[in-house]
Amino acid sequence: MPYPRELINPHEELILELHPHWWYFAKSVALVVLSTIIGLWVMNQNWWGFTKVIAALFILASLGYLLERYIRWASTYFVLTTDRVIWRSGVVSKRGIEIPLERINTVFFQQRIFERLLGLGDLEIESASKDGAQRFEDIRKPSAVQNEIYRQMEENENRKFDRVSQGIQVAQGVPTVPEQIEQLARLRDQGILSEEEFQAKKAELLDRM
Repeated sequence: MPYPRELINPHEELILELHPHWWYFAKSVALVVLSTIIGLWVMNQNWWGFTKVIAALFILASLGYLLERYIRWASTYFVLTTDRVIWRSGVVSKRGIEIPLERINTVFFQQRIFERLLGLGDLEIESASKDGAQRFEDIRKPSAVQNEIYRQMEENENRKFDRVSQGIQVAQGVPTVPEQIEQLARLRDQGILSEEEFQAKKAELLDRM
C-alpha cells in the first residue's frame, strides 16, 4: 500500500517510502506454524471433541494475529522527502511524527549481528524539538537511510541558500540566473551569440544554482 500522495506537499519530492522490514512478521508467522503443527497433531489423536475445538480456535487466533500484524505493517510508513522525515502508523487510530530536515541534529542507527545479516535495524533521530530523540524500529538498511537523510539535509540547506541568494540579487537589482538565461536567449535570437556560445554560457549559469 503506497503512502498517500495527497499528504505530500506540491513542492516536495518523495525520496524514500518504507514499510517495516519483513522481520516484523517473525513472531506471528512462527505462532501460525506452531499452532498448525499442534492442531494437526491433536486432530489425529483419538481425543474427545472439545480438545479439537480448542486446537482449531488456537489456529484461528494465530491467523487472526498474523492478519492484525499485516494490517499494522501495511499502515506503517517511514517516509523521507526533500523537506522532512515522516512516520505514520494506524488505520482507525492513527499516530504520526514529522521532523523537518532543518531541525534534525543527528541521526544514529543500531544493528545487532543478527539484524545485520537480515538487513534491518533501528534508527534514532535527534532534533531540535520538545520531544528530542525519536526512535524508529525495524528500518530496512538503516545505514543507507541515515546517509540519505544527511544527503537530503545538505541539499535542503543548499536550496535554502540559493533562495536567499536570489532574494538578495532581486533586492539589489542583480538579474537572477533565469533572467540572465532569458537575456542570453534574446542575444542568440538576435544573432549576437551562436547556439554553441549560448549553450556554454547557459550551462555555466546553471552550475551556479
